[in-house]
Amino acid sequence: MIAQYHIQMTTEAVAQNFSERAMKAIISANLKQDALKNQFGHDEIHYDNNAIEEGNRYISEQRGYVIAALLSQGNLSAWTAFGRLLHTAQDFYSHTNYVTMWLDQFDGAPPSPAEIDPLKKELTESPNLHSGKIYLPMDALFFIKPLRPLTLKLLPKDSHGWMNLDTPDQGPKFPYAIAAGTKRTVHEFDLLRKLLPPELFARFTDK
Repeated sequence: MIAQYHIQMTTEAVAQNFSERAMKAIISANLKQDALKNQFGHDEIHYDNNAIEEGNRYISEQRGYVIAALLSQGNLSAWTAFGRLLHTAQDFYSHTNYVTMWLDQFDGAPPSPAEIDPLKKELTESPNLHSGKIYLPMDALFFIKPLRPLTLKLLPKDSHGWMNLDTPDQGPKFPYAIAAGTKRTVHEFDLLRKLLPPELFARFTDK
């Protein structure tokens, strides 16, 4: 997703739990995941090119870095790792077909976006779960709006250009991706709340 929606999901889900300086660091790290250096050769960061297992492993690694950093008094490193973790967790819903599979359960009469389950096991472990493939240079040209109609004619249906739910322009599934990403952000925070001893959790939230 583009920056404003990563900010929106992160702020809505967890801002009330952190100090202002902690949130600033978390959001900054989240947005830096979309730097050009992370766009090529790092499919795990964005769940691109069917890097489902790699993305899941990346999230687990960053969660471990949060804990390790707090044990060594590294608050900034912990917030940075959490921001990186959240970016990938949020991209899961905009770069894979999870939302589509969730909606397909309801035979054309889906509930509201607020009802989406972001971690339904049958879907997260489904062999049909996949993400958009990056076809260069056309997928890069997709982000130039005047060229988008042409690029979509040339891109396969399994491309990032066709599959992404990064903005409202991508249609009615976008609110479901936002709702799922926001819920997943809460889930990741709650998981760390359970894993961290009270003194480390207080250091993490900085409140």
